[in-house]
Amino acid sequence: MTLRPCPICRTPTAWEGNPFKPFCSERCRLRDLGAWASESYRVPEKPQEEDGEGWSGEGEEGV
Repeated sequence: MTLRPCPICRTPTAWEGNPFKPFCSERCRLRDLGAWASESYRVPEKPQEEDGEGWSGEGEEGV
């Protein structure tokens, strides 16, 4: 039997026969869902590049 840590509480959890996997319980599953719903988790965004930074002008026609 393979044990993996629950992403919320880090309790070692068996995945075989566990209806809440990868979580250890319904409580941890709902905590994770609540964090997504309240926008606590964020996906990092690539910073916007400003015009002119890193621009060399090479390869443009008509210059």
